[in-house]
This record gives sequence, structure tokens and C-alpha cells, in this order.
Amino acid sequence: MAGFNKVVNNYQEAMAGLSDGMTVISGGFGLCGIAEGLIAQIKEMKTKDLTFVSNNCGVDDFGLGVLLADKQIKKMISSYVGENIEFERQYLAGELEVELTPQGTLAEKMRAGGAGIPAFYTATGYGTPVAEGKEVKQFNGRNYILEESITGDFAIVRAWKGDKMGNLIYRDTAMNFNPMAATAGKITVVEVEEIVEVGELNPSEIHTPGIYVDRIIQATFEKRIENLTLAKN
Repeated sequence: MAGFNKVVNNYQEAMAGLSDGMTVISGGFGLCGIAEGLIAQIKEMKTKDLTFVSNNCGVDDFGLGVLLADKQIKKMISSYVGENIEFERQYLAGELEVELTPQGTLAEKMRAGGAGIPAFYTATGYGTPVAEGKEVKQFNGRNYILEESITGDFAIVRAWKGDKMGNLIYRDTAMNFNPMAATAGKITVVEVEEIVEVGELNPSEIHTPGIYVDRIIQATFEKRIENLTLAKN
């Protein structure tokens, strides 16, 4: 199985080939299931004019939010833009382009892109600004809008466990956008909490087959909690 080993030894190798102007699809929801180390590497690389496809843009000092300080992100395609003061400032100042997309539609855009489906119809967003300029078609008496799928030059993904061939298992809420994101990148890079030998994962428990994964790296996560709330006692 040596020829199938997709493990890389450092973050420089993991993100090799990323260049200015590319589109990056990022798994995660809030600060849950985000590829923390890969995001940090992008910041270190100072790559600019990037388009990010992600549910949101993290917070000011963590997640994708750390890329805003040096204005590395040109455009965000996302569902939620709260919790980030610098994001708000750049958007209102015209320094950041934002394309708001309903959450389920965003997930389906990734999934469809990974499946080779160029577009799909959905009722979500019909009659709202989301539908402006989009084709409308009626099915069974209900109006639907045509949404184009999304693919990226890179996809950055976080998984709980993976083998050296890139077969992945996600855990709990890290299932969010990661399985869809993993299929939608021309180059998919995954950081995992544990890398095991090929054959150690139960085939029936694998969420993402290794055929979608190009590079995998062992990582240590901070696992920050976005809003820590404690009982008064």
C-alpha cells in the first residue's frame, strides 16, 4: 500500500500550489470542524485575492477570520456573517465581496459540485433577493430557482480519523460541511486528529472515501469554543 500513502509531513507541503486568486472550499461550522492548521498555513503564505466558500468566516482571531487582517480574502460565499467585527467593517467599506447563500443551498452546491452536477433547482430563496437574476421554473405548481453548483481549486477539511489512503471518519458535529467540501476541491487537503494504517478503519464507518482526498496531515487542534457559557455556580 506504500504507493497509496497520501500523508504529508508538514503544512507547507499540504498547501503547496495554492496561489493568489484561487477559490478555497472550507469545511466547518462556526469554529466546529474547521481545518485550523491549514488556515494558519494560508495566513503564513500570505496568499491574497482568495475566494472562500464556507458557512461563515470564523471570528476575528480564529478560523477564517485570521485571514481578514491582511486582506487575504477577496470574496466570501457563505451563509452567516455574524461574530466577526473586521468582516463587517471590510464589507461595509467595500473591501470585501460577500455572496450570501442559504445554508442548505450552500451545502447542496458543494455536494452537487463534487458529484459533477452543474446546477439544481430549489425552492429555497424564491421570492427573496437570493433569487434575483436566477432562472425560475415551476414543478407541481411550486416555483423553484436554478442554483449553480460550486467547486474549488482547493478544499480544506477537518476529520477525526483517517488512514494513509485518505479514507475519512468525521465525529459528531464536525460532520457539518466537511463531507461535502471534501468532494468539491480539485485538490482536497485534510487534517485529522489521528492517522491509522490502511485496513484499520471499519469500511462501514467511512464517511469520505480516499478517492476524494489528495493530501492528509496529522494535526493537533486547539478546539476552541466559540461562545463559552458557564453556570453561575
